[in-house]
Amino acid sequence: MKKEIDILVIGSGIAGLSYALKVAEKHKVILITKTTIDQTNTSLAQGGVAAVIDKLDSYEKHIQDTLIAGAGLCEKDVVEMVVKKAPKLIDDLINWGTKFDKNSQGNYDLAKEGGHSEHRILHHKDNTGFEIQRALSEKVKNHKNIEIYENYFAIDLITQHHLGIEVNRHKGGIECYGSYVLNLKTNKVETILSKITYIATGGLGNIYQTTTNNENATGDGIAMVYRAKGIIENLEFIQFHPTSLYNLNERPSFLITEALRGFGAVLKTLDCKPFMQNYDKRESLAPRDIVARAIDNEMKKNGWDYVYLDARNINDKELLKHFPNIYKKCLSIGIDITKDCIPVVPAAHYSCGGIKVNKQAQTSIKYLYASGEAVSTGLHGANRLASNSLIEAIVYADIAAENTLKNIQKINIQKNIPDWDNSGTTKTEEMILITQNIKELQQIMSNYVGIVRSNLRLDRALKRLEIIYNETEDLYKTSIVSEKICQLRNAINVAYLIIKLAKNRKQSIGLHYNIDFS
Repeated sequence: MKKEIDILVIGSGIAGLSYALKVAEKHKVILITKTTIDQTNTSLAQGGVAAVIDKLDSYEKHIQDTLIAGAGLCEKDVVEMVVKKAPKLIDDLINWGTKFDKNSQGNYDLAKEGGHSEHRILHHKDNTGFEIQRALSEKVKNHKNIEIYENYFAIDLITQHHLGIEVNRHKGGIECYGSYVLNLKTNKVETILSKITYIATGGLGNIYQTTTNNENATGDGIAMVYRAKGIIENLEFIQFHPTSLYNLNERPSFLITEALRGFGAVLKTLDCKPFMQNYDKRESLAPRDIVARAIDNEMKKNGWDYVYLDARNINDKELLKHFPNIYKKCLSIGIDITKDCIPVVPAAHYSCGGIKVNKQAQTSIKYLYASGEAVSTGLHGANRLASNSLIEAIVYADIAAENTLKNIQKINIQKNIPDWDNSGTTKTEEMILITQNIKELQQIMSNYVGIVRSNLRLDRALKRLEIIYNETEDLYKTSIVSEKICQLRNAINVAYLIIKLAKNRKQSIGLHYNIDFS
C-alpha cells in the first residue's frame, strides 16, 4: 500500500507536534507514532523550559551558562540563536494552551536549576512536559490538515538506494523520499511517500539498564538516518540524570527533577552528610555531568546502591505545592519526602548528540529535516544545561517549519518507489533471541559505556556488541519484520555509534569521562 503526502512527521513529542502545527497551516501532514500520540519523552519531562523572561535575567547570562555547561564544545552562534529565539517560542506554547505556573503577583513562577545563574525555568508544577504534551496533542488532534497514524513504526527512510542507486555518506547528494512504515495493527509494511520528511523520534535511553526515558526510546530516528548514510555526531555524550528514584521494580525510572535541588534539596551520603562540596563549589547545583560522576563515585567508593536527596529543609507547604507528583510517587513506596530522605541513583536520561543538522534544521540528506533529542544542533556541546532541551526542540522545529514552507514548492514526490520486499522471510517463533539480546545490550552499555569509561571497557563493549549485531542481522534477514526486532536493530546501531565515537574521543570532557584520559 502506498500513500502520498506533502509532509511526513515521524514522532509525536514537542518537536514533532509543534512542527506539524506550523507546516499544516498550508500543507497536508501525516504524523506517525509507534504507540499513541501522548507516549513520548516530552510527556515525562518534569523540570521545565529555560528562557529569558525575568527582567533581572539577560540573554548573555543564559548564553554563558550554556557555554560553560557545554565544556567548550558548544557552537556559540547556535547557542545565541536558540537563547534569543526562546521567548517567542514560549509565547507559541502559551498560545497553543500550555499553562505555566504563576506566582501570587500574576508573573510566571520561574525556577532555578543546576548550572543556571538566574531563575529562568518556566514550569507546570513538577510535570511540565506532560502539560506541554497535553496542550499540543489537543491542537494536533483537532487540526483538519493533520492525519495521525498511531501504532505505526518507521522502519527505514527511502532514498536512491531503494531505486538501485549507490549512496555514499561522504559524497553527499542523498535524497529522502519518505519512509517504509509498519502498521502495528495489521503487521503490514506500508510505503509513505512525501516531499519533506521530518524526524522527531526522541531519545535512546533504553539501550541502558536504568533510564528515565519512555520504554520506546531506542534511538530509532538516529539509526534510520545512519543506515540511510546520513551524518551522526557527538553521541559519546550521554547525559545521566543524577537523581532518579531508586526503585528496582520500576522501568522507566521515576525522575526526581533537578528543580527540587534548585529549590533547596541537598545530596547526602547514607549517613546523612552532604558530599557535593568535595566535588564542586556549586555543590548540589553543579551541572549534571559533575553531579552524576560524584554520585557514581560515592556509590562505588562505599559499595552503596544509591545516595540520598534530602528535601526536609524545604517548607512542607511549598514542597507539596511545587512537587505534588514527586510527593505522591515517593509516598506510594513508603517514602514521605517531608520526613524522609529520597534514595536516588543516576539514570540514562538524554543524548547531547545525534543526527547532525545545520542552523536551518536540515540533515545531511536532502528533503530531510529533524529536531528534538534525536539531533545534534551544537547547542549542548559536551553536556546539556538543564531545561535547554525542550526549548531547543521547539526552536529547531520552528526553523524547520519555516524552511519547509519556503522550499516545499520546488519538490516533487518520487513516484517509482518499490513496495517493501519481504520475500524469503518467515515469522520468527524465537522471541527469546530478541529479548535476550536486548538484555545483553543493556548490560554491555551500562557496565562498559556508562558514566565512567576506559579504553579497555570500550574495547570489550565493541567485541561483545559485534556478536549481538551479527546474530540480530541474521535473524532480521530471515524474519518477517516486527517492532521488536526493528527496535533491537536500531538500539544496536546506536550503541555501536556511541562506542565508536567514544573510542575516537581521546580526552575526558563533559559527559564523556574516560579514566585513561582523566
